[in-house]
Amino acid sequence: MLRIEDTDLERSSEEMVGGILDGLRWLGLDWDEGPEAGGQFGPYFQSERLSRHRDVADRLVADGHAYLCFCSTERLQAERAAAEARGEAWQYDRRCFSLGQNDIARLLDKAAPHAVRVRVPPGQTTFDDLVHGSITIEHSTIEDFVILRSDGQPTYQLSVVCDDIDMAITDVVRGDDHISNTPKQILVYRALGARVPRFAHVPLILGPDKKRLSKRHGATSVTEYQRQGYLPEAMVNFLALLGWSPGGDQELFSRDELVEHFTLEGISGGNAVFNPEKLEWFNQQYLMRLPADELIGRIRPELEAAGLWSNDLVGVRRAWFDRVLALLVPRAKRLGDFAPQARPFLGSIETYDSAAVEKHLAVPGLAHHLNVLADAYRSLEPFDEVQAEAALRQIADAGSLKAGPLIHATRIALTGRAVSPGLFETLVLIGRERSVARLEALARYLAERDGKPVEGA
Repeated sequence: MLRIEDTDLERSSEEMVGGILDGLRWLGLDWDEGPEAGGQFGPYFQSERLSRHRDVADRLVADGHAYLCFCSTERLQAERAAAEARGEAWQYDRRCFSLGQNDIARLLDKAAPHAVRVRVPPGQTTFDDLVHGSITIEHSTIEDFVILRSDGQPTYQLSVVCDDIDMAITDVVRGDDHISNTPKQILVYRALGARVPRFAHVPLILGPDKKRLSKRHGATSVTEYQRQGYLPEAMVNFLALLGWSPGGDQELFSRDELVEHFTLEGISGGNAVFNPEKLEWFNQQYLMRLPADELIGRIRPELEAAGLWSNDLVGVRRAWFDRVLALLVPRAKRLGDFAPQARPFLGSIETYDSAAVEKHLAVPGLAHHLNVLADAYRSLEPFDEVQAEAALRQIADAGSLKAGPLIHATRIALTGRAVSPGLFETLVLIGRERSVARLEALARYLAERDGKPVEGA
């Protein structure tokens, strides 16, 4: 069941709700009941259940479990500030609990703004957390908490309890930061004569600095990871293992395997750290395991956006394209890595990386050696990786040049960059004609840069 808890008007919007639904759909986490699916316990937006929440608040007041509070925000803030100045923890002083019926009637006749507070009885609340075990909270540490604000909006403590009862919720699994809410909500369940669900509080997700995950750590929206080129199955696998372990060394699980292996007993008591490098590792593992047809379907939008797609890649050039992808997949961590890496194979080289030029193309005479290599490749038979490498090394030896500088220059000629998949595999896949043309183009570039003719051209 999916319920949208949108009673916080300042933080709720159609865009935010849409982000939740889109994120769940992308992850492949569907729901049996809820928005767009319907169900017997609707409506599934809390903002559409306000009248029910207010009726429950009235019932709690009528039954003596809650009372009206007419204290102004200014008074409460002043009381809190005074307590903090004394170095004391502040709790509401129950001033309005002692109001007589005549005083309450008079204030209501004047339409005085008022909230509804639960009267916390003396004693303690104990519950068995399915992760942490038995937890006991002394009621002396809980103030009479607000369940209905003066503007008529229910608080979290009221709305979730009311909806959990109405929707027959049996288990509440949520973050450790909600442990302090649980005894308050149990008081409301009991005041309403309802069965208390089981609670399991799971570790929070922290950033690498061990602080609560936030925007300063990067993306926190699920859909943002989609835009960044992560696979949904990798994201689900990664998130499932944050704070939970199935035991053993296995790390890669399908969704069905996660469902099969999951138990609350596998949840750790400590907080989990969101490690972006580990997420990239998961994503890379899933990319390498995608069947070729599926991989092509996933990267096609990226290639189309980069102007690199043509339909013959899944037609007459399919076998060649499969070889290109096999070369690129081990070097890709996200879907967005494919287009720039595929450009040398699917497009043309318009510019050379300036850092690569500065670092690797300062060797005198490189233009001449590149033209000699181009001539050799023009007639090389067979045009394969072994023969291409042997020809390059022979030309370097004949020109009293170490192979390294000519290898770097050849890579820059073919890809425009200093880093690429295996050079000679790349050269053969780019093909004889285009490889020769690119070697000659870099030779011309170097000659023009140096302002002199190319010797032996």
